[in-house]
Amino acid sequence: MKYTEGYWLRKESVQASFASQAFMVRPIENGMRITAPERPILSRADALDQTVLTLDFVSAGHNDIAVTLCHDMGYESHEPRFFLHTEPDPVEVSIDDEKAVMKAGDITVTVDRKTCSYRFEADGKLLTSAGFRNTGYLRVNKKPMTFAAGDGYFERTWDPYMLTELSIKPTECIYGFGERFTPFVKNGQTIEMWNEDGGTASTISYKNIPFYMTSEHYGIFVDSSDHVSFECASEKVEFVSFTVPGEELRWHLFYGKKPADIIEAYTALTGRPAMLPAWSFGLWLSTCFKPSYDEETVTGMIKGMKMRSIPLSVFHFDCYWLRPLHWCDFVWDEKQFPDVKGMLERYHEYGLKLCAWINPYVAQDNEMFEEGKRNGYFLMRSDGHGIKQVDNWQPGLAVVDFTNPAAREWFAGKIRSLLEAGIDCIKTDFGERIPTDVVYHNGADPRAMHNYYTFLYNETVYREIEKYHGKDEAVLFARSATAGSQQFPVHWGGDCSATYASMAETLRGGLSFLSSGFAYWSHDISGFEATATPDLYKRWVQFGLLSSHSRLHGSDTYRVPWAFDDEACDVLRTFVNLKCRLMPYIYSLTHEAHEKGTPLMRPMYFEFPDDPGCRNLDLQYMLGDSLLAAPIFNDKGIGEFYLPDGYTWTNILDGEMLEGGRWYRRTYDYFHMPLFLKSGSILPIGADDQHTDYDYTEGLSVMITSPAEGEVLKRTVWSPDNEKSLEITAVCEDGQLTITPSVELLKAWKTGGSIL
Repeated sequence: MKYTEGYWLRKESVQASFASQAFMVRPIENGMRITAPERPILSRADALDQTVLTLDFVSAGHNDIAVTLCHDMGYESHEPRFFLHTEPDPVEVSIDDEKAVMKAGDITVTVDRKTCSYRFEADGKLLTSAGFRNTGYLRVNKKPMTFAAGDGYFERTWDPYMLTELSIKPTECIYGFGERFTPFVKNGQTIEMWNEDGGTASTISYKNIPFYMTSEHYGIFVDSSDHVSFECASEKVEFVSFTVPGEELRWHLFYGKKPADIIEAYTALTGRPAMLPAWSFGLWLSTCFKPSYDEETVTGMIKGMKMRSIPLSVFHFDCYWLRPLHWCDFVWDEKQFPDVKGMLERYHEYGLKLCAWINPYVAQDNEMFEEGKRNGYFLMRSDGHGIKQVDNWQPGLAVVDFTNPAAREWFAGKIRSLLEAGIDCIKTDFGERIPTDVVYHNGADPRAMHNYYTFLYNETVYREIEKYHGKDEAVLFARSATAGSQQFPVHWGGDCSATYASMAETLRGGLSFLSSGFAYWSHDISGFEATATPDLYKRWVQFGLLSSHSRLHGSDTYRVPWAFDDEACDVLRTFVNLKCRLMPYIYSLTHEAHEKGTPLMRPMYFEFPDDPGCRNLDLQYMLGDSLLAAPIFNDKGIGEFYLPDGYTWTNILDGEMLEGGRWYRRTYDYFHMPLFLKSGSILPIGADDQHTDYDYTEGLSVMITSPAEGEVLKRTVWSPDNEKSLEITAVCEDGQLTITPSVELLKAWKTGGSIL
């Protein structure tokens, strides 16, 4: 929120009080508390008629410092709170007349008592700081207050906001904030934490996460479910500022020697991503949104894939499994699907998993609506006139109130009915169009519930799947998210368009999302809106099958490859086969994601934080620690990519070997693209190119690239049931490569080689 007019002047509508002195400092549990008046107190009289802020610094976890800035300590916001897992580091606090110092883990917090400026340091290096007019309380739209008897006596007449501004360095780059489709490096942007259904081509985002990390080895999480506003070197170009409405601002600073350490600390606080079943990594095929379909249509699509030898893992029923004007009442359209249970059993016999679309809105004039109305399961109007209803999706739709435990149980029962019929996973669409002129069952602040709603919605569905199918089999395909939603994967990127520009913005949004504590991510291959050209379809297939999860889905037309051209079938088959063979590698990454929060798809800066050439890259990424993927974004087949310095890189599709530290430009056909293996890597290759859930430890082969003399390389391969593992080691001594245990070595060690 911009509150200034230039650096020196404040808006006339804003009255600000800034911390200007650490007048009192005292130790508290796991930290220290600062009492900070807006004007220095130099005499007893100075202590009168002051606005005083309280500033707490507390260890919340390893290399995680929680900061709380408070004005009115008795204020109750009624905002929903994220559930945070805290395990403090041991803390040392020292206080003298000049400064207060707190040490916890690798972080030192130093507060200047004269000015109440404070700084965070780690390993002898400044991370960030706050000083002159950087920590404050804002009274916005303040009206005169009277001390005379009558109306307005001693009455609050302003909108309160809390503010913190943190310094950034000249070359510092800011990343994250959730799935954002604006430029990948966020410097210069105003970023509002407000979930909305806005597609992939604007500043609006489905997944707003009040967390960012920087190239200077720290991350910031604002612990607020309310509308957090960030000015990212946009109001004051030397600072990132964040404001929240109300009387208290809570935030955390995480330190890490590398980006993965920061994500590990953040997800230790907000929750780790769940493990996912191996079948979820295969190809998903959807009925799409607008085309009509019935059992004959669906069967034709499934048989068409089988006839063309294209492996298919999941079939998804989109909205029209439901009756018109009855979304989402969980009743199958019997005209189109007269034998639901039998149909789903037949599809299971094909070896498929099945997914069904839902949302948390219920149209009126059906049994489910009447049931919810009768029992008080919907959000209520703030004017007292019954249920909050709107017409802008389905007629008279009502919104399920997930703060009501009985409503959650009721909705979970509807999910169970789908699971009992034979559905394996759920697409939880929407969750962003949540009104604020409503009353919640638990009395929560409706503005703060707007973003938090998606957490309760997706948690309810995920837990029911987990309960029915088992912990290791639970899968969502969700669109909206907030902090902590990484515990309920998978998320996909929303409504993109069938253009190269939209493909690029989709990747950009995904990389921001994957910089925000989420490990898995997908997108609509070839774009949701409109229909791609055969050229774009084939290029997006390459990108989609080298994403953590891969789905063919769209709006107007079916996305089966034969609808584009014959070659599209061959390209899709080739890259599905490739992903199946890469599963021993991909699945090993899920263990890292579950244990440490590390994403499968990683922005280039994430793996190479010390290479300046990687700081701004947003059209290529690392799949895990070893594979670099650079999708092609033009109809000429030209791939432009940067290979990080200090490594030799081998394209596993054509065997080309290139040196790092420079840009390259190559032309590729539809069966090839820039997909490079980093030197000093073990890439395990599976024996099965038809499935994603086979035993990866059987018939395994490896690609190994240029280990240094004496260097020991390791890679652990897990079986899909997570009960069996195989640790592969390789060492080069006197020019000879020794691999343990003995597995087939593909020819990429010194001379290059292809996986195809």
